[in-house]
Amino acid sequence: MSTKPLILGIESSCDDTSLAIIKGHQILANVVSNQKVHAEFGGVVPELASRAHQQNIVPAFEVALKRSGIKKEELNAIAYTRGPGLMGSLLVGSSFAKGLSISLGIPLIEVHHMKAHILAHMIDDNESTPNFPFICLTVSGGHTQLIVVKSPTDMEIVGETIDDAAGEAFDKAAKMMGLPYPGGPLIDKLAKEGKIGTHPFNVGTMDGYNFSFSGFKTSVLYYLRDQIEKDPNFIEKNKEDLCASIQDSILGALFKKLEKLVEETGIKDVAIAGGVSANSELRARLAAKREEGWNTHIPKFEYCTDNAAMIAMAGFFSYEAEKYGELAAAPQARMPF
Repeated sequence: MSTKPLILGIESSCDDTSLAIIKGHQILANVVSNQKVHAEFGGVVPELASRAHQQNIVPAFEVALKRSGIKKEELNAIAYTRGPGLMGSLLVGSSFAKGLSISLGIPLIEVHHMKAHILAHMIDDNESTPNFPFICLTVSGGHTQLIVVKSPTDMEIVGETIDDAAGEAFDKAAKMMGLPYPGGPLIDKLAKEGKIGTHPFNVGTMDGYNFSFSGFKTSVLYYLRDQIEKDPNFIEKNKEDLCASIQDSILGALFKKLEKLVEETGIKDVAIAGGVSANSELRARLAAKREEGWNTHIPKFEYCTDNAAMIAMAGFFSYEAEKYGELAAAPQARMPF
């Protein structure tokens, strides 16, 4: 078996259509087609997302081939996101992957979206690559997990949110403040001009390494309601400080459990993954842990949000282990880790 197979990755779990081609750990092309239509609705509309995937997937594939400089007949395998995600969106990506697999006569590889986020750290143009075993904090709009990564194919969730994800907490808090979607990046931007701790928000305390953010969202809702009754312009007058306090509360909860896991396991290689790993304060706080002896690993921005390079990278490890998928496998909106 070739030490550097050519793998096509296909990502269509939500509202980004992405196709990538890798050779070993090297990215030859990583094409991402964003969908702007959802902004006016304040969130992703599943039906519109699946329609956009149908329009974008073939052109994105053609661009990926052109950028990589290879022909589709040279591909060794096709990796695609089987789940979790929006069912309509997943169906577009999986159908395209299966059709291409049949036409080219090459293996099909099923990829778990969240595992791919973690394995994005193995792409060779990152600043650093973690050593196994390492701890990964995966934070996105749909997931918040603490994972002990023993190998590319052996990962254990030791803690996760029991209700809402940290990324959703960011976006919902932003929506309560009247900020446009997606609100998480705007909170990150405004928080740079604000003061931490000027407004009290509580994050629920859970046993072990689990998280809970539903109570936090409620505390933000009630606090804003009470303050607006006193001053209708309260949010506008305090926007930066509110963002700083909201962000500090969420990140504080994440780091409390992360620090506990590092201390109790003794594992010093620590990484972050998922859409919220693009948050500048989260990246800064993790980088600061290097002074405490942590070997921290922060992905490049393009590998934080949904992309097919991470799918192809995950597919590479399955290809090396000869773990192939089946044409009969259906996408899974809620896919077990």
